[in-house]
Amino acid sequence: MLTAPVLEHAPLRVRPGRTAAFEAAMREALPLIAAAPGFRGARVSRSVESPEAYLLLVGWESVAAHEEGFRGSAAYGRWRELLHRFYDPHPVVEHHVAVLGADPAGPARPAARTAVAE
Repeated sequence: MLTAPVLEHAPLRVRPGRTAAFEAAMREALPLIAAAPGFRGARVSRSVESPEAYLLLVGWESVAAHEEGFRGSAAYGRWRELLHRFYDPHPVVEHHVAVLGADPAGPARPAARTAVAE
């Protein structure tokens, strides 16, 4: 499970026939984001029903760590070079904070709240 004060949610639609190349590029790109200050973890998942649909989840200390820190870095330029050519359409990224959670053996509970820098 990916836990962080802020969770970046990026649904990625990859051009047909490009999934293997996309996954190879993502393997190269993940260390770039992992080195960013404020990074707390990432996961890339592929849809079972739609093989060209992926979901990128990235944990951040704050929205600013993503928007100003990583996106303002030279590493983000390389990230764009590696990945943006695969998207159709370009993804709409949103940032989320947890409000509820559940464990396999327990009831739904309020999530731990963390102050979010915007």
